Amino acid sequence: MTAKTRLYLIRHGEVAGAGVPRYNGHTDVSLSERGVAQYHKLKERFAGTGVTACYTSDLTRCVVGAEIIGQHLGIKPVLSPNLRELNVGKWEGKSWTELMEQYPVEWQARLDDIVNYRVPGGENLIDLENRIIPEIDSIVERHRGEEALVVAHGGANRIILLNAIGASFSSIFNIEQSYACLNIIDYYADGKTVVTLLNG
Repeated sequence: MTAKTRLYLIRHGEVAGAGVPRYNGHTDVSLSERGVAQYHKLKERFAGTGVTACYTSDLTRCVVGAEIIGQHLGIKPVLSPNLRELNVGKWEGKSWTELMEQYPVEWQARLDDIVNYRVPGGENLIDLENRIIPEIDSIVERHRGEEALVVAHGGANRIILLNAIGASFSSIFNIEQSYACLNIIDYYADGKTVVTLLNG
């Protein structure tokens, strides 16, 4: 095995209003009390690790957790808008039920082509890949042979994970990303990657 760079990839904690499925996207929603507690519980997972850097989406639901875990590790998080969730344009903040009622044709069009469909004013999965993967590549390159923490979002994390294993983005919902889940990606110098999912 060649030398590796390890990324600990976290999805943000539970958000306020999590009981109603909706697309928050770039909307800066707050965490629920449970979401904050989930971050504090995650601190235990980093006992014995060698994390030297922390990067986070600049949205509150990620920044709060990055600061909680970063303080525990003695690391100041670096905020990056490139690590934000998929921008869903005019669908931002709307529940799935509202979208199915208000935009039934567009909703079905997205289901029919999850990779390429772009909500007006938003991004598709290719746009998200083009925004987030160069950021991840930069983090890996910057921390060769080290361990770093990345705090991001459900959809964003799925793109990072699918990219790491070379899988099609049409499989985006085949990967579970529960609130405050932890994924580990080992990037080897020879180009190979190994992914470990630690949901729950």
